[in-house]
Amino acid sequence: MPKLIRLYITNVCTGFGLSAIFVGALLWFNIANLWGLISGSDVAVLAVFMLWFMNGIVFAGVQFALAVMNLAEKDDNHRGGTPIAAEFTPARVVAKAKSRR
Repeated sequence: MPKLIRLYITNVCTGFGLSAIFVGALLWFNIANLWGLISGSDVAVLAVFMLWFMNGIVFAGVQFALAVMNLAEKDDNHRGGTPIAAEFTPARVVAKAKSRR
């Protein structure tokens, strides 16, 4: 299996795992009376599944984005330098106003 595909699958599974923990914490701590709303519903399984799945899409996307950004090579040769603003010097400009009469 190519390394990029393995990286994607690993991070998507991690994202959905984090989503399961997040939804479990939402229900355990009863945030916004979510446990009461879901437990009193006749479609509780569908509600929990959709909450987990939608959060899983977001968490998986963020997890994969972080993993891809961490693949970048480190720039060890960066030596700094003078800021761009230090290269500019103010120039005196004479402004002449016309008479309003």
